[in-house]
Amino acid sequence: MCGIAGWVSFDPARPVTRATADAMTETMACRGPDAHGLWLDRYVALGHRRLAVIDPDGGKQPMTFEHGGRTVAALTYSGEVFNFRELRRELTDLGHVFRTHSDTEVVLHAYLEWGEAFTERLNGMYAFAVWDARTEELLLVRDRMGIKPLYYYPTPDGVLFGSEPKAILANPAVRPALDAEGLAELIGFTKTPGHAVYKGMRELPPGHTLRVRAGGSRLHRYWALEAREHTDDLDTTIEHVRDLLEDIIARQLVADVPVGTLLSGGLDSSVITALAARERAAAGAEPVKSFALDFARHAEHFEANDWRGTPDTPFAEALARHAGSDHRVVTLPPDALLDPAARRAVMTARDLPFDLGDGDTSLYLLFKAVREHCTVALSGESADEVFGGYRWFHHPDSVAADTFPWLAPPFGSGISGPGSGPTEALLDRGLLEKIDLRGYRAQRYRDALAEVPHIEGAPPVERRMREIGYLHLTRFVQWMLDRKDRASMAVGLEVRVPFCDHRLVEYVFNTPWSMKTFDGREKSLLRAATRDVLPAEIADRVKAPYPTTHDPSYLAGLRTALRRATEGPDAPVRALLDGSALAAATAESPAPGYRTGTELVLALDHWLRTHDVALEF
Repeated sequence: MCGIAGWVSFDPARPVTRATADAMTETMACRGPDAHGLWLDRYVALGHRRLAVIDPDGGKQPMTFEHGGRTVAALTYSGEVFNFRELRRELTDLGHVFRTHSDTEVVLHAYLEWGEAFTERLNGMYAFAVWDARTEELLLVRDRMGIKPLYYYPTPDGVLFGSEPKAILANPAVRPALDAEGLAELIGFTKTPGHAVYKGMRELPPGHTLRVRAGGSRLHRYWALEAREHTDDLDTTIEHVRDLLEDIIARQLVADVPVGTLLSGGLDSSVITALAARERAAAGAEPVKSFALDFARHAEHFEANDWRGTPDTPFAEALARHAGSDHRVVTLPPDALLDPAARRAVMTARDLPFDLGDGDTSLYLLFKAVREHCTVALSGESADEVFGGYRWFHHPDSVAADTFPWLAPPFGSGISGPGSGPTEALLDRGLLEKIDLRGYRAQRYRDALAEVPHIEGAPPVERRMREIGYLHLTRFVQWMLDRKDRASMAVGLEVRVPFCDHRLVEYVFNTPWSMKTFDGREKSLLRAATRDVLPAEIADRVKAPYPTTHDPSYLAGLRTALRRATEGPDAPVRALLDGSALAAATAESPAPGYRTGTELVLALDHWLRTHDVALEF
């Protein structure tokens, strides 16, 4: 995978310096523990931290191409291009000569052959920067679905960039600041494309490039979801989905390091594991390794509710037996979820106080355990967004609501499940009015709807469900992908997401909702396309969200941590909180509905203490 960082300055009075560029690059060490590289030219510094996945010996970076004794172009690259073998053959036929077997070199030569239009040929997850020495321009590129992150910070004389905000914040020219809009974006759960929360910083939107030259910069969108008539019948649609999945997973199993799967026992991860197991068996390779998460005493404290009717572990084990995977269960005790070191690692990885508490900490600890056995893991992320799996896709009140469906009743009262409460539950009411959180959410919702491509004359139900799908594929999935990326790269694990392949996304996005729910269930197409490789109890299992612990000791630990974080008049987060709500949340018999709010406050407290953030509202 890797982490990248860089700095462009066209002002001779403020030149790039090796020491600062090196410090920026070093913040990406967790993303790339295997190697470090730094390349400088007159106006530019490109940094790279490498996690070696393909061609460990030959894919060192930043990678340059020389001709006639001078550098033509240089590349610092993060990610994987899954069709690099086909591109390599095409480029070889065009006369290109390769020195390595890496996809990095293929990307560099593709740019040299096709220029900026090469983005249309790439299939994968990537974020990278190309310095073209011929024109003295920088090109930043991000994959279509935004699987890999890329941030930038425009300066009067150029730009700073990095895989994560911490790379940019390592440059002394930047001081972290949060204004009213940034706070609204932070807690609003809208995930606006391009918004980086920090004042002055931007995230390169998915499917975009940014070209930076001495005269300014140009943002270009090279990919977007389009409305196309779906002409395939149901059987053909199911067959095509299956063909795509088999091709995608075969491509994403390619690596020169151990590869495993994340297996929860739900439909999405079970499909990935089952198809990966079949692919490995057909190739005569050893069984695929699969990994599941569980909590100590989870069965003892488990209570079925509308969100989750059954625990995951029995289903994960059933799929592992069925597929013949080499299966391991990572079991976490309550004290591991409350471990300050683990929580600090999660929040350091995030750079921002987005926090799901034990949902984030458990994910980080799961990935840490997986990394002991594998460098790459395949995950079922985004199947719910692509195929319509979340409960709010199927609830009439959420579908009809004039807001993002995940914020609408009955689900918007607590995104982490029943009783968890809204994220902003502990924040000061006056502060929420000052930043106009309600108005911010409403405006971002209207902006998103204005983007949706429609089929002329589509029935109202199809039109609305196209909107719901678009909101998830351009907003909600970004939040999920960010969470997965930061937690995995914090331990040097590359997580691939087959359901984010743009060919599958485009095809299913334009499949009518009536086909996506043809059997009256969620994710009907996915279930029909893969039922033959799944045990019946998994193929028919109802959608369940990512697990969280219900251990009373964890909830008690949260209250204790909240008391400690907010005690004393100089507690930095105290000024943002509502006193009566805080008292209710920290009482010996706490009022319900503050769990998610508590997680946010603890994350805010850590962020304010460690990042010296200037609050400008």
